[in-house]
Amino acid sequence: MKILLSNDDGFLAPGLKMLAKVLGEIAEITVVAPDRNRSGASNSLTLDNPLRTSKADNGFISVNGTPTDCVHLAVTGLLTEMPDMVVSGINEGSNLSDDVLYSGTVAAATEGRFLGLPSIAVSLAGPKCQFYETAAYVAKLLVERMGRERPPADTILNVNVPDLPLSEIKGFQVTRLGTRHIAEPTIKAVDPRGRKIYWVGAPGPEQDAGPGTDFHAVSMGFVSITPLHLDLTHYKVFEQLSGWVKSIEVV
Repeated sequence: MKILLSNDDGFLAPGLKMLAKVLGEIAEITVVAPDRNRSGASNSLTLDNPLRTSKADNGFISVNGTPTDCVHLAVTGLLTEMPDMVVSGINEGSNLSDDVLYSGTVAAATEGRFLGLPSIAVSLAGPKCQFYETAAYVAKLLVERMGRERPPADTILNVNVPDLPLSEIKGFQVTRLGTRHIAEPTIKAVDPRGRKIYWVGAPGPEQDAGPGTDFHAVSMGFVSITPLHLDLTHYKVFEQLSGWVKSIEVV
């Protein structure tokens, strides 16, 4: 099996190194990752500047671009052989609920799926992130399972692993995305030259976090696996919207 690894924390991130080490036991690994932390880059592609690559001493390839750039470049031009799968992570911190809309970790997996490859995004859910080996072992189990049976097309698996020793993980739960309250206010400040600057505030606290959600599973010590569907069409409102547009007159 040939696996392409990427992330959004950068090619020097400890989670990526651990993932490469553990998955290297069962597959041929190629790492193509951003040259620096690109958390929150979402699915952005770099279209107005060229992409440059550099090979590190450990064989990892760094790219001066986003996580999506890394996977897109690897699959469409950089690699001589097509990988069998894309695994993104291990992210330092969770990607739960609305986080998936902003996450570069999820975006790298999404790009892999757009390009026709089974893809997983793996995050370590905790404030300090110590047990990367636990998340890497979980990723290994899922990769081995996906090697035998692929998930449905247009689906990626968003995996959040509690930051616990492996012995304390209670199992796996298939979950839906929870929801958060509105984000915390933007933080206003002044730079040394007296100019106003703004920092994006923290994500909002949990709102819908009951049983069945990714929030709940992780809080109870379970690995959360949320299948994300890439078709964003909201089919349930077709009928309502069709009636709505009939009342619009074209001048």
